[in-house]
Formats: sequence, C-alpha cells, structure tokens
Amino acid sequence: MDLSLTEPQEMLRSSARSFVEREAPRHAIVAMQRAESSLVPELWRKASELGWLGILVPSRHGGGDSSLTDAAVLYEELGRAPLPGPFFTSGVLGALTVMEAATDAQQAALLPRVASGEAVLAVAITEPNTSWGPQGVTLAPQRLDGRYRLHGTKLFVSDATSATEIVVAVRTGDAPGDVSLLRVDAGAPGVRVRRLPGFLSWQCEVTFDGVEVDSADLLGGRENQGWAKLEGALLRAWPILCSYMVGGCQAVFDMSVAHSQVRVQFGVPIGKFQRVQDHIIRLANHLDAARWTTAEALWKLDTGRPATAAVHMAKAVSSEAYLEACNAAHEVHAGQGSLIEYGLAAHTQMSRTLFPYLGDPRWHKRRMTDALEW
Repeated sequence: MDLSLTEPQEMLRSSARSFVEREAPRHAIVAMQRAESSLVPELWRKASELGWLGILVPSRHGGGDSSLTDAAVLYEELGRAPLPGPFFTSGVLGALTVMEAATDAQQAALLPRVASGEAVLAVAITEPNTSWGPQGVTLAPQRLDGRYRLHGTKLFVSDATSATEIVVAVRTGDAPGDVSLLRVDAGAPGVRVRRLPGFLSWQCEVTFDGVEVDSADLLGGRENQGWAKLEGALLRAWPILCSYMVGGCQAVFDMSVAHSQVRVQFGVPIGKFQRVQDHIIRLANHLDAARWTTAEALWKLDTGRPATAAVHMAKAVSSEAYLEACNAAHEVHAGQGSLIEYGLAAHTQMSRTLFPYLGDPRWHKRRMTDALEW
C-alpha cells in the first residue's frame, strides 16, 4: 500500500495551502463564525476558478474527474483553517448523491452548475426525534397528480442557508430502505431555512410547508431507490469528510506544539513539563489514528478493493480524534485557547459539529461490525 502523494497531488496540496493562508487567515475565519451563511462569495468564485467545486464531477459535466485521494488532499488543507462554506456539502456529498442517484438527464442539468458554483447543493436527511439511518427518514410526501407535496422538518442540514437546491430524503414505502430523493428549489414557496443557534457550525433546520415538487425532480425517476443510492454516495463522501477532520487535527497539533515552545512558566517553556507533553502525545496519537485509517479507506476505494469496513472505521476514528485533539489542545493552551480571536475555538466548534454529522462514531462502529461479519 503506497500512501505517498504523487507530484500533481503535492502541487494541489501546496496550492490549497497557499490559498487558505492568503484568502482565509485566522482573523477571517473568526469573522466568518458570526456570519449567517457559510458561503463567502469571493472565496466561492475563486475556488470555482481553480476547479475545486467540481473536483469529483465527471469531465463530461465540466468537472475535474479526480480521484477520491485527490479530493482528500484538497479537503485536508481546507480543514486546517477550518475553512467554512458548502465545499463538502455541495461539491462532495451533493455532487456524489446526484452522480449516484440521478438520471443522465438530471445529471446533465445539475452537475455542470455545481461544478461552476452556480448551483449550491444541500442534502437533507435527518429529522427531529429520529435516529441516523434509513429508519430515521419519516417525512412522507403527499402524492398528487404528477407531483409531490411536502409537509415536515429536516434538522442538521449543513449549509442550507447557502443552498440553491436541496436534495431531500423522503419516505415512500413501508420497508426500512424505501426512501426516495427529491430535488427541491431552496427558494420555492413554503421552504424556510433557519440556522440552528448554539455551538454548531452552519447546521440548519429546513421546514417544508406545503412545498410542491414536480415528479420530474424525483432523482432517478423511480421511488424507493434513494437510500441505496445515498449509501453509495456516502461511502465515497465519508473519507473526504475524514480528511477535512485530519486537517483540523493537524492544525490544532501544530498550534499546541508552537504554544508549548513559546509559553514560559517558572522560567522554562511549558513544553518541558511532563503533563503538557502528555497532552501533546495524546493529540499526536489521535492525529495519526485519523490520518492512517482515512488513508486506508481512500486507498481501498481508489483501487477498487472492498472498503465498507475501512470507511466506517475511518469516520468513527476521525470524528473521535478531532474532538479529542481539540480537548487536548485546550489543556495545553489553558485560558488562551478559549479566546475566540485565537482561532482554536473555531476548530473546537467544528469538531463538535462533525462528531455526529452523517452518523456518530457509535453508529459507524456498528456498521463496521456488520461489514466484518462473515
């Protein structure tokens, strides 16, 4: 298993790192935390010009047609900021869902607009008082003549305040997997989007009040196929999200090491103290665990090997690692790390947001067990 980066991947990493340092320095990231929308138009335009918004979109639809590892290199650098915006939501999860579930005509209509940044996708799956998974999708549309009518609410919809289109998972049958996917115009009458308050990063509540959706916007053109298609998209999207979290772990590790070298107490840098070293070692262990489990999942997917167990392990490990890495970093920084302006809190907030996002570690560990059973 060769995990070294190719020359084009090294160039992509260098370009992405320079972009983030130049366009989204720490003070800019701190300011973005207060914005209602995670999409910064100028950043979005520049990312589009670089081809990053459609990095996984097939070339026939105007995308980069890149490998998952290529995309992971990019998203690790975005995670170091952590750069907000619907980059993952639209360019990875949304695009892969359309690629898996939509008809050729639907893909031709949507994917070029996603790759150019004209369309911003959000994917609405989870609901109030339900668990993650197909059984948690209970929003059942009312079937009318040639269209559907939606009444209900979706929770924890990432970047919905920035979206132009929302892919909505709905219940269309009695079996656990009888889920369908509808494309809904985010500006349609009856669609209301509210950013959730508290210690979350651009997670939203989306309410549908009598929203009518044409049957032509049923992805794939057939009911009850949505969850199987969504699982196919998620299997490839999860490792990219893990790479974003690896970038976050690396950033808080670098911050903690640098702080331990310059912060002086009792006449010596605090990095000389064994307890501070313990926290940094704990941080390094979580970073390495996330990095190598993610790398294995990406390698298996890109080489066509069975990857289900590896992907679930990567998501479980990376979610826990990012959260625990931030905890260890706060132990090293003490009170200074709690200052919003310092930048560590942005990672802490993001780690708490991504911990349960698209399935929490406990759920992924159960799915990993299922994949390993003979």
